[in-house]
Amino acid sequence: MDNRGFITPDHIRSAFSAAMSAMYRTEVPAYGTLMDLVASVNDETLRSDPALRLRLEAMDSLDRISEERHGAIRLGTPAELSMMRRVFAVMGMVPVGYYDLSPAGVPVHSTAFRPVGAEALSRNPFRVFTSLLRIDLIDDETLRAEAERILSERRIFTGTAVALTEKAERQGGLHEDDADRFVAEILETFRWHDQACVSLDMYNSLHQAHRLIADVVSFRGPHINHLTPRTLDIDAVQVGMPAHGIAPKAIVEGPPSRLCPILLRQTSFKALDEVVSFKSGDGAWVAGSHTARFGEIEQRGIALTPKGRVLYDSLLEATRAIIRPGADGSNAADYAQTLSQTFEAFPDTWESIRAANLGYFRYSLTERGRHAGSVMTDDFKHLVAEGFFRFDPIVYEDFLPVSAAGIFQSNLGDGAIQEFVASPNQKRFESDLGVGVLSEFEHYAAIEQASIETCRQALGGLRAAE
Repeated sequence: MDNRGFITPDHIRSAFSAAMSAMYRTEVPAYGTLMDLVASVNDETLRSDPALRLRLEAMDSLDRISEERHGAIRLGTPAELSMMRRVFAVMGMVPVGYYDLSPAGVPVHSTAFRPVGAEALSRNPFRVFTSLLRIDLIDDETLRAEAERILSERRIFTGTAVALTEKAERQGGLHEDDADRFVAEILETFRWHDQACVSLDMYNSLHQAHRLIADVVSFRGPHINHLTPRTLDIDAVQVGMPAHGIAPKAIVEGPPSRLCPILLRQTSFKALDEVVSFKSGDGAWVAGSHTARFGEIEQRGIALTPKGRVLYDSLLEATRAIIRPGADGSNAADYAQTLSQTFEAFPDTWESIRAANLGYFRYSLTERGRHAGSVMTDDFKHLVAEGFFRFDPIVYEDFLPVSAAGIFQSNLGDGAIQEFVASPNQKRFESDLGVGVLSEFEHYAAIEQASIETCRQALGGLRAAE
């Protein structure tokens, strides 16, 4: 609670994240099983790797691991995107990054809503990967017009949710009763509905155009399609899922397993084939099915600099020029082996990554630095080398478009991959959003530089006190 009596955005975000997780656990029981498996793997990893535990404790990030998760939703109209941005702002979440998934055959472009400050992230790092349908990528003009009409008629937010969002904007926050109602009302936007808002014929037409288009257009709300806990060993989770009655996707998306994890690795269990009722001409309902919701797991590594990202992208592209993972998993082992071999070109110690300026680090005083007396140099690199400052990797808080597309495609069916012409349009996306998106590179660079300045000031203060 702040000094005006308002509930803080961090508290509202934490309450919403918990409510979302509880709802999804009820709707998709396999998600609860997945959470239990991840918790077990994380506990075992920390027991077997004391150095990792110490590093997480030093960075005040150990407690957040079990609470960390992200979700994903798919919106249909610019108005929905703009309102969703206002809703997430009440929770202290801002849009970071622009992702064009069209080159991978997924007709959306996206951003990630998340907290950005160190304190906010430590309190609750909940993120929502939010995609907007690229309805312009529907070739059939008649179908495109009908999809636009259907989407224009739906309202994905309750009237109370809109009113409370406006109230928060007007007065600068929400008091406790309003904050509780806000969480409950916004949760309705993400809830699953087993009755479609289209006929079975229309659903089939949308489905033929692209399964994701059918998922976005056919329902009265953007049901949360997955929630993702964070693991410290995604390979152990991947291996352990079948024993828990969960069928994992064929490969882990992202970089290979490494001593020093980079960026983001993701896997998931297959999407549920769920019973859905469709409208018929006589007002009755026709039984059918729909596949959309799944469970995902992620392992996060260090945020890469632009130089590091270019190297990562080039190595991933080189791997896929040799072998592309099949949707049926038939070449999963060969792909994993090729990926590991190709990525041998990426340094795999924290010192070598830092020396090559491939990743972002947070600097802090060591014991030697805290007890420093006279220091003969202000050269920061020398002070690090001499043990006055330590460096720890800054966690990558964002997403990878190729990995996201791979997760989407694996849950849309073996025949769902289609080719679209790459058509990034960040300017249009930001216009629809109502604000610009934050550059992840600028953000991580600012965190690193701020930690360097804090170290310099701290060491200077210690020296002045001698």
